[in-house]
Amino acid sequence: MSQQNTQKKPAKNTNFLRWIVFVVLLCCFCLLLTNTLMSQNAVEEVPISDVIARANDEKGDIAKITVEGSTLKITKKGENNYSQTSRKDSSGTLYDQGLIDHCADLSGDELTKCREQYPVVEYVEVSNFWDNILDLTIIILPVVAVIVFFNYMMRQAQSMNNQSMGFGKAKAKLYGPDKKKVTFGDVAGNEAAKQDLAEIVDFLKEPKKYEKLGAKIPRGVLLAGEPGTGKTLMARAVAGEASVPFFSISGSEFAEMFVGVGASRVRDLFAKAKKNAPSIIFIDEIDAVAHKRDARGGAGREDEQTLNQILVEMDGFDNDSGVIVIAATNRVDMLDKALLRPGRFDRHVNVTLPERKDRLEILNVHFKNKPKEENVNLDALAAKTAGSSGADLANIANEAAITAAREGHKEITNRDLTEAFERVAIGPERKSKVMNNQERKITAYHEAGHAIVGHVLPDSDPVHKVTIIPRGHTGGVTWFLPPEDRSYKNIYELKDVLARAMGGRIAEKIVFGPEAITTGASSDLKNVAELSKGMIVEEGMGAETRNLVFPETDTGYYSLGTSKPYSEKTAELIDKEVRGLSDEAAKRAELILQVNRDVLDSLAEALLKQETLEEDDLEPLLKNAKMPDSAKLH
Repeated sequence: MSQQNTQKKPAKNTNFLRWIVFVVLLCCFCLLLTNTLMSQNAVEEVPISDVIARANDEKGDIAKITVEGSTLKITKKGENNYSQTSRKDSSGTLYDQGLIDHCADLSGDELTKCREQYPVVEYVEVSNFWDNILDLTIIILPVVAVIVFFNYMMRQAQSMNNQSMGFGKAKAKLYGPDKKKVTFGDVAGNEAAKQDLAEIVDFLKEPKKYEKLGAKIPRGVLLAGEPGTGKTLMARAVAGEASVPFFSISGSEFAEMFVGVGASRVRDLFAKAKKNAPSIIFIDEIDAVAHKRDARGGAGREDEQTLNQILVEMDGFDNDSGVIVIAATNRVDMLDKALLRPGRFDRHVNVTLPERKDRLEILNVHFKNKPKEENVNLDALAAKTAGSSGADLANIANEAAITAAREGHKEITNRDLTEAFERVAIGPERKSKVMNNQERKITAYHEAGHAIVGHVLPDSDPVHKVTIIPRGHTGGVTWFLPPEDRSYKNIYELKDVLARAMGGRIAEKIVFGPEAITTGASSDLKNVAELSKGMIVEEGMGAETRNLVFPETDTGYYSLGTSKPYSEKTAELIDKEVRGLSDEAAKRAELILQVNRDVLDSLAEALLKQETLEEDDLEPLLKNAKMPDSAKLH
């Protein structure tokens, strides 16, 4: 930081001195110009009697003559300027007002005699002060404009020159001791990831302890995880714990329109890190410049040159350089294998989505400085937010504060938390959307179908809430919340998810007829298609394709241009399996709703009256719902 400051000061001093010189030169120019104008006043010798005659003549150009001390002040007609002349003649005789008046009354020969008697005097025109200033301004303004224009053009040229010279410089931000320090205490959850990174911190603090045992610190650490899980925050915490300089840059910032600039920026970044060693380089979204090289590329591609330079710099580290590279990505599968081998990114740390206890810790951090009622239940919110990232939870906390302010609450309430969660999860309530009675009835039966099928299925999550108030892009919502976090789902659980997703469409079919189905189930059908295909292609859960998977990622041989890693016959088989899962889900939902038609009607009527039913409201309505044996999986 000190080096950067000392480099900037001379530039500021130079600009300051340049402006001082400019102002001094401009003042000198103005003075010279003023003297020139003053010296250019007309000087002529005329008889005083002639001046007096011009003053008395109606056609003359002199308006009046006034005696002021030792001078005569002569003002011309129609002008603000005046002239002045000495009251003394060539012999030193002083003119007075009587003499002027005497000559003014003469005419003819007497006037001629008066002119001969009083010799010629010096007649000097003196300009008005403000007229001089006006004339001076008219002359100076164009000069100043030209100087300012050329100064601007020189600055632009210098800026372009600096930009062109700075293309090869890294745009990394340096977080030093003067920046806000982030430690592991500021990172809630992800204990396993923090434990892995704690070893990096310990090495930066006490490298000799490891060197004595012959251990080598990992040259690179790759943080992999879903977006919003806190990878950048984790990297900053490592730098904060170790109290070392932290260079942060995004992978896309290496790219430029000029070939070779990316590689130059990589060299500059690593050179700066070595000068400030021990230090940490953090490259966010490294997949932007480090994706897999293949036969489609070439040695001259800018992104490949940048990747090659990163590989060279990481391999060229000295063991005692004290520089560690931390990179973050949510697409490990896209990274080049050369980057992942030992000697480069030796250690891979998975920054996972937070579990329930971690979510509670994260919520406590974000609500720490927010006023909230004593009965606010953050644990219940943590239970609802399964699958949410740290960024999602931070957004919920912020939305809760905004909702409380909008409603005029002095403290955040449980109702504000619920509204914030639902707004982030699905979208805001669209209370302005007006539905007619038929649309409300269709929506009520649709949501009731979801709720009943999900309630009776043995491996489905419990029903938490049902509403027919439009929210986001949906006409109504039915929430199913898992009682606990699960790492795996079996085929029975997934098939129950498919059946309850089909419950809305099947309820419409049973109540309004097979030809009266609406577009309200479009998102449900998309989810069914995606989940069914995932079960077949990725999880090997097909009836005929059991234990077979068909990944469609760009890996290995298939990156050379093959669109699908399987034959057309296999594609037909996959389509058949997907269709089979969808049909099975629809059949199970129909069997359940036909047996529970009375429950379907009562639940739909309750929704039409109340619009929103919470868990406590649903319990008495669903207690009589039955699971028919025909809908069970065998």
